[in-house]
Amino acid sequence: MAIELTAENFNETIQNNDIVIVDFWAPWCGPCKSFAPVFEAESEKHDDIVFAKINTEEEQQLAAQFQVRSIPTLMIFKEQIIVFSQPGALPPSGLSEIVAKSRELDMDEVRKQIAEQQTGADSAQA
Repeated sequence: MAIELTAENFNETIQNNDIVIVDFWAPWCGPCKSFAPVFEAESEKHDDIVFAKINTEEEQQLAAQFQVRSIPTLMIFKEQIIVFSQPGALPPSGLSEIVAKSRELDMDEVRKQIAEQQTGADSAQA
């Protein structure tokens, strides 16, 4: 079951869970409404993953913080690192595939790649 994320519980949720899948949505958004049952159904298959929803109308600061420009936008945090971010509603098979791939990610390799990118960016600025 998906939980509602707010500015008050966002950091705690991300920090205290290995994988958090976030659906940025709004009540007036047609594609968001059609994606909601897909998101909810996938959430029921994974007890070890937090599925969360952020209402961009009520949580505009969070939407701005993550530069959400289009909704729905799906974002996956693994070990507090954004490993996936994409606007648009996904079909059930697409969401299942992304969940599976996020589980398989080697986070040591991800952290290594981030460090290399930051080193390269620091060198370019020097």
